[in-house]
Amino acid sequence: LDCGYDPLYEAYKETADWLRARTIQRPKTAIICGSGLGGLADVLDNKTIFPCEDIPHFPRSTVAGHIGRLVFGDLSGQPCVCMQGRFHYYEGYSVSTVTFPIRVFFLLGVEILIVTNAAGGLNPHFQVGDIMFIRDHISMLGLGGQNPLRGPNDERFGVRFPCMSDAYEQDLLSLAMESAQELGFLSFVREGVYCLQAGPSYETIAECRALQALGGDAVGMSTVPEVIVARHCGLRVLGISLITNKVVMNYNSQEKANHEEVLRISVVRAEALQKLVTHLIGKLGESTNSP
Repeated sequence: LDCGYDPLYEAYKETADWLRARTIQRPKTAIICGSGLGGLADVLDNKTIFPCEDIPHFPRSTVAGHIGRLVFGDLSGQPCVCMQGRFHYYEGYSVSTVTFPIRVFFLLGVEILIVTNAAGGLNPHFQVGDIMFIRDHISMLGLGGQNPLRGPNDERFGVRFPCMSDAYEQDLLSLAMESAQELGFLSFVREGVYCLQAGPSYETIAECRALQALGGDAVGMSTVPEVIVARHCGLRVLGISLITNKVVMNYNSQEKANHEEVLRISVVRAEALQKLVTHLIGKLGESTNSP
């Protein structure tokens, strides 16, 4: 097993080469669209669309609200690639399969990853429909030994022991906050710690209380594996959670978390999130193009 190289490297490379041969776009930013947030890809100009099942070695999304395609195009004049739908550990994929697209993005020359998700609000001050910029994460999967970097390390991607104290870049976070301010969104924008749990069942009340006690502000079933692999590759990362439900913290409550509600709230707030990401990409373009 310890061959010193990732046995999948050739597969990542084949996928990247296949995509490169079929689109003239060379994206610097990749956006992963969470549950019900795939509409982000619809606002791209000059689109080239690849269904996941057509892309060599690519996994497929099996979840409602996840379309399952890769869309290349321009957003605010900047070349981007959008992943409409993502892959989850709970679908039966290994954590390394879940993160397959990230390494393909890296080989395509992507430098920034914007990752979005729908999440449950643990923080009692959060409201349904709030947008939370992720400052940090707690991975219940990682604490349980499930890390996408487990196994031989391939130095072509990154170092054996990557640092995660700067997983979510402060500069991107500041630009995102600036964008929210300029758009007049500050009343529903938050910052916080995202907790990953494996799913597909939602959390118990005791689990929610434990995560809250650990300092968690939101909880979901994705994002962290992609962020770890992105940071391993040296990508700059911004994480955004849409708070689609408030977690149940009380045994007398009649509330129940459900996926339909998550998708419904995503629709309500999706437009604001699209505006926010579009505005942010425009600002990134300005900062890259300025002398």
